Amino acid sequence: MTDLDERAVQAAIDGELRLLDPDVRASPDRVLELLDPEFTEIGASGRRWDVVSILTVTSGGSVSPESPVQVSEMSGTVLAPGVVHLTYFADNQGRRVWRSSLWRLTETGWRMYFHQGTLAA
Repeated sequence: MTDLDERAVQAAIDGELRLLDPDVRASPDRVLELLDPEFTEIGASGRRWDVVSILTVTSGGSVSPESPVQVSEMSGTVLAPGVVHLTYFADNQGRRVWRSSLWRLTETGWRMYFHQGTLAA
């Protein structure tokens, strides 16, 4: 991986971790800074989300400051210039989910374009 690729992957990881931070999630403005305007998610529940609908989840206290999401096995790959794919395992108070995100570089920085969660056995 080139130095440029490593920086791109790290920027996506930093953004992903910020989106899991309860303080960031509590602020719709801060969440919007990290989501692409065309953002979509297929949640672990099977529901499809967009920018507007996901804000109700993030601002609704889905991640507790007392019990932050435990993240492991996070890795990233540059798929093309300005596009990073991340995968990781997340445990949110016993709800265990494999997660996958696509991040793309925009004029205003790295933004999450797509996210999917799949419940772990």
